[in-house]
Amino acid sequence: MKPEYTFQKYPSTRQVVYSNKGIVCTSSHIAAQVGADIMRKGGNAIDAAIATAAALTVAEPVANGIGSDAFALVWVKDQLHGLNASGPAPMTISVEEVKKRGYEKMPADGWLPVTVPGAPGAWAALSERFGRLPFEQLIEPAIRIAREGYPLHTTTAILWKRGHERFSKCQGDEFQAWFDTFTPGGVIPGAGDVWKSEDHAVTLEKIAATKAESFYRGELADIIDEASRAQGGYLRKEDLAAFYPEWVEPISTNYKGYDVCEIPPNGHGITALMALNIFENFESKSRDDVDTMHKLIESMKLAFEDAKEYVTDPRYMKVTSSQMLNKDYAKKRAALIGDEAILPKPGQPDCGGTVYLCAADNEGNMISYIQSNYQGFGSGIVVPGTGIALQNRGNNFYLDPSHPNCVEGGKKSYHTIIPGFLMKDGKAVGPFGVMGGFMQPQGHVQVITNTIDFGLNPQDALDAPRWMWVGGKDVEVEMNFPAAIAQELKARGHNIIVRPESITFGRGQIIWRMDNGVLCAGTESRCDGSAVVV
Repeated sequence: MKPEYTFQKYPSTRQVVYSNKGIVCTSSHIAAQVGADIMRKGGNAIDAAIATAAALTVAEPVANGIGSDAFALVWVKDQLHGLNASGPAPMTISVEEVKKRGYEKMPADGWLPVTVPGAPGAWAALSERFGRLPFEQLIEPAIRIAREGYPLHTTTAILWKRGHERFSKCQGDEFQAWFDTFTPGGVIPGAGDVWKSEDHAVTLEKIAATKAESFYRGELADIIDEASRAQGGYLRKEDLAAFYPEWVEPISTNYKGYDVCEIPPNGHGITALMALNIFENFESKSRDDVDTMHKLIESMKLAFEDAKEYVTDPRYMKVTSSQMLNKDYAKKRAALIGDEAILPKPGQPDCGGTVYLCAADNEGNMISYIQSNYQGFGSGIVVPGTGIALQNRGNNFYLDPSHPNCVEGGKKSYHTIIPGFLMKDGKAVGPFGVMGGFMQPQGHVQVITNTIDFGLNPQDALDAPRWMWVGGKDVEVEMNFPAAIAQELKARGHNIIVRPESITFGRGQIIWRMDNGVLCAGTESRCDGSAVVV
């Protein structure tokens, strides 16, 4: 008889992990080990991240896949580089096409929300610019895991079941390949069950052999195009062929002497930076002080309203990132915060299922990397015979032509995945990230304030009970959130909702470099991950 190991009866704690050679942190034990092994074989932190990212498409397909997007912040030779590998909407899609299908808002399932995947391109671009080992060697562990199989871990098994429940409600033959791939023989794999995918392995082999060219301008692109046409999709091989990852200049704000860095829009990392700018105008007392917690939540709400109003493909934005990060504008937003919870509205700054990983090596290289299919398994579309699960990032588009984030062919949507990086006095402190859709900037703000304002170590900064603003005056909190603080927040007008589980509150990783050069890491206790040392 198979024992049920899905839930733990008693609380468990994790300790900070140290290393003077290298560390890889992510939400899957198997994938983290892959990255550490690559470093042991002579690879650097960037090589390790690529190998880990490829392995995660197999080890945690509930949150990402070959059809994902990806962003990265890379610290090499005392300089921070940004990579935006998010793809645009297909050229043939439009508001009219979506409404012609009977939708009044962008759907989450099927071909309509599918955008050009950027993850394979990200792997190749990172390897080309900063990698040391051959690209094929980096993808080989993922191929092996896909071919030989592995036992599902707890959180992955829980989310796998939820994916099955979601797509069981979807109508259409285009979803059949998802069931063929992820419920082989009609069986939903559970914790401890072994899952494998030969289709996935073969596709990764083609990506490895061509440095991802097959995916965008070769055999795999033709296969994707054929499936899209046959099933009524809009994605075409011309869309794939036109895509290349974009190297971008990171954006940052100085928060109490530290530079907090993010990828610029179309990502919404700017939301976290705006919230920190607003919160900096208040005195931050103890983390368990209700006034501190109230003002932190209110700062986050105001920043989010601005992000939802303005963030999209930067070619279509009505304001600039520098305007949104203006400190004087933050003061004006801070002035709106009183003792009671407010219903936030956007200001006018122009007046003045995701996986995250981080890695660091003993040469000083560091990387903050994130890739995602967006909602769980993404769109529910798996390209038949390939194992390629396509993201549903287009679900974030609007159908209002007056909104800057309105759907349009060739346009990138508002994007929720955000890697973070912390610096001080021009030197790297290290990478950090918290995955989980619209929880991500909220997780970033909580991790950074836990670290800078409240002096918590990386593991404590991740383990501390979290809150999540979900709209209006609604704030969800974890079950271990201090009851007294929750009651006081409620008295201030917040509608506090206690959630019975923690999966939706994000899953993060941190690596800080200490003054003596030793790496100090924390890994998320809300998921199956590990911090593996070299």
